[in-house]
Amino acid sequence: MMDQDVESMAGPKGKHNPNRTAYRHGSQATTIPLGNQRLAIERPRVRSIETNQELPIASYEAFANDDQLLQAALNRMLYGMSARDYGYGIDDYSDVAETSGTSKSTVSQRFIKASTKEARKVLSRRFDEKKIPVILIDGIVLGDYTAIVVMGITSDGEKLIMGVRIGSTENAQVCRDLLTNLIDRGLQYEQGLLAVIDGSKALRKALKDVFGQKVLIQRCQVHKMRNVLDYLPKHKRDWVKRKLRKAWTSETAEEATRQLRSLATSLQVDYPDAAASLREGLEETVTILKLNVPALLQRSLRSTNAIESSFSMVSKNIRNVKNWKNGTMVQRWVSSSLLDAESRAHRISGYRSMSILITEISAVNNPLLT
Repeated sequence: MMDQDVESMAGPKGKHNPNRTAYRHGSQATTIPLGNQRLAIERPRVRSIETNQELPIASYEAFANDDQLLQAALNRMLYGMSARDYGYGIDDYSDVAETSGTSKSTVSQRFIKASTKEARKVLSRRFDEKKIPVILIDGIVLGDYTAIVVMGITSDGEKLIMGVRIGSTENAQVCRDLLTNLIDRGLQYEQGLLAVIDGSKALRKALKDVFGQKVLIQRCQVHKMRNVLDYLPKHKRDWVKRKLRKAWTSETAEEATRQLRSLATSLQVDYPDAAASLREGLEETVTILKLNVPALLQRSLRSTNAIESSFSMVSKNIRNVKNWKNGTMVQRWVSSSLLDAESRAHRISGYRSMSILITEISAVNNPLLT
């Protein structure tokens, strides 16, 4: 292919062509990516007659692109292959030509470059053209670092990784900076947002500081149940679990609130800390019931399960990492894993009712318009 390109520019070899615009200028030893490694070749060289500058050879330029090597390193390391073992399982071209590019350091550098590109995708995404009525916020702890992640649910039910911010804990300042950055990148919230969180006070404060009354907060019912049950002996847990589930499946938020308060009262004497845990943020656990949306969509938005499932993919992808050297490393790995999870994610259950949810959120935030 390179010989054909050279002939099209410099004419047939050994035949004088007075109309040619370039001439052959020997060759150069180089490599091209092939089969997840680099293969040694001789690249012909061509120079312009008019300018005496070297001209690019189209076929070489196409094959010399490193994108396939970067993607291969990213995929293999995300799915558990270490840089040290990278050479196993790739095609063996050693009987054809000298190969290179499979050393531990080379593969590590490729992964760093590829994962840096993935992190930039997450951190630079624009949302001007997207309708995102729901956001889920949660954190994942990696060594001494906590990655705060925002996932958006679009108007057609798709899951979208919107931002990642690295801190030491889920503190309000880190969360506030992350949410402000989303607005700078085009997140529209004037008609209202539903935010689903795990119950962190820092997350709640940041949401209210940034979005004010435009945000409705739904506390994750799974986290709330877990917190309450932790204060109870084993023989009481099943009974309380049934009571909580019954309350949260009530037809109205008022009925659910009444049942939850009654449960807290019944726990007060024997298990006061469990009662206090239940009362804390109680009304925000039934926010979704205040919105007149179908039950299937309610179930999807009553917990942070959507973002937790992405975190399970992160945990799987990072299982070989033993030492988190810095926040940049955490950001690269988390962003790459989350984008991989996003590409495999299904739309949320009940997504066909998202238009109803958008109308309900807008009605709560703009009651004079209804």
